[in-house]
Amino acid sequence: MKKKLLVAVLFTVAGTGAMAQSAFEGFYGQVGIGYESTAVSFTGGTVSGRGYSGTANNSNSFAGTVGIGAYFSVTPSFLLGLGAEYSPIPGSNANSSISIPSAAFTGTGTYKKKDSYNLFVSPAIVIDKDKLAYAKVGFTGANIESSSGGASDTTSYTGYSLGLGYKQIIQGGLYGFGEVNYAAYSSKSDGDGLSGTNKPTATNVLVGLGYKF
Repeated sequence: MKKKLLVAVLFTVAGTGAMAQSAFEGFYGQVGIGYESTAVSFTGGTVSGRGYSGTANNSNSFAGTVGIGAYFSVTPSFLLGLGAEYSPIPGSNANSSISIPSAAFTGTGTYKKKDSYNLFVSPAIVIDKDKLAYAKVGFTGANIESSSGGASDTTSYTGYSLGLGYKQIIQGGLYGFGEVNYAAYSSKSDGDGLSGTNKPTATNVLVGLGYKF
């Protein structure tokens, strides 16, 4: 009788563990769309010995990403993921300006984010077999184009990214997701004889569909 009871308990525990296994373990691919806001802050400096300052409006636009990755089980209730995503859709042009008070001069231009990428790790909590809450911490890069007086220049930036999201299986391997992401890029010199720096940041909100293979 004790042996039969022990076998029954082991089968029950094994069955419970199988039920707890997340449907998101393994490789996936996904596509997301949404809204993004990019901002650039300026630290003023000097040009030809004169002090100047810069300002820029936010670039608000449609956003889209494609991504791949995989989740691996650490415990029945915790997964760790690795992923990569690319945003190929250019942002909208936003106005920028540089002011040199001592010369009574103001120059205007525009800027926009051309594209970006993100490489990240993703700790995730298993809500139940078909539901997942996750975070993202990553290394990100972006190309930002600035234009003024008919001339344009593209600068590459790198920085860190943070994100929070939720995924839920719809049917089979098909799932839906929603997430919010923030990226902060390192400062770079204004260049062209200007001694100041500029520092971009970007925030997006995405919803989309993916497939867990």
